[in-house]
Parts: sequence; C-alpha cells; structure tokens
Amino acid sequence: MINKQQILLEQYRLYVEMADRISSRRTETNKFYVSILSGILALLLILVDKNIFNNYQAPVFIAISLLGFGLNVLWYINIRAYRQLNSGKFQVIKEMELQLPFPCYDREWELLGGGKETRKYLQISRIEQYVPFILFIPYLILLIYSLLNL
Repeated sequence: MINKQQILLEQYRLYVEMADRISSRRTETNKFYVSILSGILALLLILVDKNIFNNYQAPVFIAISLLGFGLNVLWYINIRAYRQLNSGKFQVIKEMELQLPFPCYDREWELLGGGKETRKYLQISRIEQYVPFILFIPYLILLIYSLLNL
C-alpha cells in the first residue's frame, strides 16, 4: 500500500519536472524571438543590398520597425509571464518541501542570498529582460532613419 509520504514524494518529483519543463519552454521562447528579430534584420539588409525597395524604402522600413517593436513587446511580456509562473511553481515546491526530510530548493535559495545579493546570484530572469530592449535598438534606429528620409 502506498502511504502519504510516497504520494507526496511522487507529486514533488512530478512538480519539479514540470518546473524544469517551464524553464525549457522559456529558453525556447527566447530563442524564437532572438531568431525572428535577428532574421528580419538580416533579411532586410539583404533586400536593401539588392536595392529591392526603391521608392518604397521609408514606408517598408517603418512597417518593419513597428513589427520589431511589437515582437519585442510581446517577448518582454512572455519573459515576465514565465518569471511569474516560475515564481509560483517554486513557491509550491518550497511548501511541499516543508513536508519532506530536506528542503533542497529552499536551502539553495538561502545559499544564493535569496536573489538579493548579486555577488552570490545574478537572477537570469533579471538579465534576460534586458535582451528585448537591446534588440529593440536596431528597430528604433531603423524607424528614426526612415522618418528622417521621408
């Protein structure tokens, strides 16, 4: 017969695995946005080099800039949503650990200074939120360039 502790341990194992899957999905989402935003800029450079746009360059550049802005905003929203989801999952994990012999994640978080001491741990979610802003810059430059050349 399965006892309560075995059930809890199995739930804990599954829940930790789900948290890991969320982190993997988060990484894949970041890869998607980096690829699509970089790809659009690369394609744009190739098309500009081949002089494809002629008289329509400024409107096309403005449209591409707005597309880049929108994608960067969506990416930032995704990063925040994943961070919130992970935070919730780790809160549940910490609560489950109260009923287990050793609170692994709670102890790890304690050793890392609770995320407050950047010497001990620089939170990846804090770093990754700046990447959309960095990839926002070329699109902003493209928009300014286009508006100046209308």
